[in-house]
Amino acid sequence: MPYRVLIAQFMHETNTFSRLPTTLDDYRSTWLVYGNELGERFRGTKTEIGGLLDAADAYGWTLIPALAANATPSGKLTAQTWQTIRDGIVSAVRNAGKLDGICLACHGAAVTETSDDPEGELLEAIRDIVGPDVPIAMTLDLHANVTERMARLASALISYRTYPHVDQYERARQAADLVQGIMEGRTKARCLVLQPACMVGADHGRTTTPGPMRDLLVKADAFEKEPGINVVSIQAGFMPSDISNVGPSIAVSYAPGTEQRAQEIARQLCQEIWDRRAEETVHLLSVEDALARARSHDASKGPLVIADGTDNPGGGAYGDATRMLKALMDAGIEGVAVGTIFDPAAVQAAIRAGVGSDVSVELGGHHDPAFGAPIPVTARVRLLSDGTFINDGPMGKGVRRSMGTTAVLRVGGIDVITISNRIQTTDLQVFLSQGIDPARCRVLVVKSIQHFRAAFAPIAGDIVVVDSGALCSPDARRFNYTKLRRPVWPLDNVTAPFPA
Repeated sequence: MPYRVLIAQFMHETNTFSRLPTTLDDYRSTWLVYGNELGERFRGTKTEIGGLLDAADAYGWTLIPALAANATPSGKLTAQTWQTIRDGIVSAVRNAGKLDGICLACHGAAVTETSDDPEGELLEAIRDIVGPDVPIAMTLDLHANVTERMARLASALISYRTYPHVDQYERARQAADLVQGIMEGRTKARCLVLQPACMVGADHGRTTTPGPMRDLLVKADAFEKEPGINVVSIQAGFMPSDISNVGPSIAVSYAPGTEQRAQEIARQLCQEIWDRRAEETVHLLSVEDALARARSHDASKGPLVIADGTDNPGGGAYGDATRMLKALMDAGIEGVAVGTIFDPAAVQAAIRAGVGSDVSVELGGHHDPAFGAPIPVTARVRLLSDGTFINDGPMGKGVRRSMGTTAVLRVGGIDVITISNRIQTTDLQVFLSQGIDPARCRVLVVKSIQHFRAAFAPIAGDIVVVDSGALCSPDARRFNYTKLRRPVWPLDNVTAPFPA
């Protein structure tokens, strides 16, 4: 008899300092799909669900697809939103009958109005139904804030090993392979997690250049070759989240009888995270320094890519901060394309005006003017669209995305892609789908801090990352934490990774 395996996805990276609650409409704007729709939406894509679908075909599973839910990072999930997603997955488990295995694709840094650990809560609800012996493998973003409850209830926590995240498919296949091995009786798995006393570290998980994260991954790969060690996952954590367990962690899935070795591995890697906690391979520039680079840039080498890193919607920022855009406007820099500014009202004004017309709007800066006030502009409406495109990749290749109703506004020598659904700029199609060839621009401004590199580094003449003072600041001291475990570096004077 074929094994019966349930798959589901629950993704959210919650910035608890955001003013925007996360609703079911936010999920619908990215995706919220049920049952057989998972196959229709994700088959052939380089995603976790795509990987699980292919694994099911390869192993001949009887597949029970529950639901897939993903939304752009923002504030806490409303109670109704979390209840709908949680109950959708739990009901599918309850109604599935006998299950031999479960594969969950989660982020690991979600927070709701009712729970600081929704992934752990979900696992607990599932375990109450299936019992302790059914293997459950959960894939995670490498920016997960992992809890002891998650590790205790999962057979394995398997985090991405790339940032930009271009290995979601591979991690899902790894999870499926482990579940298959457990179902066949070839292995068994339990999981533990250990966390040092720091809320940032491992170079924020960056893997595009040599540095702490890449060194840690090399060691993790070596440990996974040891007998009884199934998976060694390194999480850099997600800092802008006011919960107890924010920060880097090590999760180890191990076979019974090797727990002591798993503890030693986790402790050794946590020690290295601690010892190298201040190492960073990317240093953010000021808006003024980035502007100077734009003035002097030789466009014949390719565009200057300016990543407005602290206004990254992928970290829960609003995507409408205006300081970098205003600086370029005031300086009269031309040949610029901005992807993107989140401003549904400006898009609607552009629709009323029509393509080829001029429209006067207060552009951006509506959610928190402290990050840059709205800019009064009179712009030419160059293009209107539904904002839908298919990712070229490599990140999320084949996935359908939507910026919502979209307007390209020309202000002087700058084209501003103005959108109705917040997204992070991770794919060239953000520009190409709107009639802009990013490779032919002098300057590209992208709302991202790291993921943009996968698609944009190959066309870039140069790259700078900017601290425009917006919500995704890398400085923990800019935030008011009330639930954080203490003491913790860099907020406290801590001298050891595991203080007594």
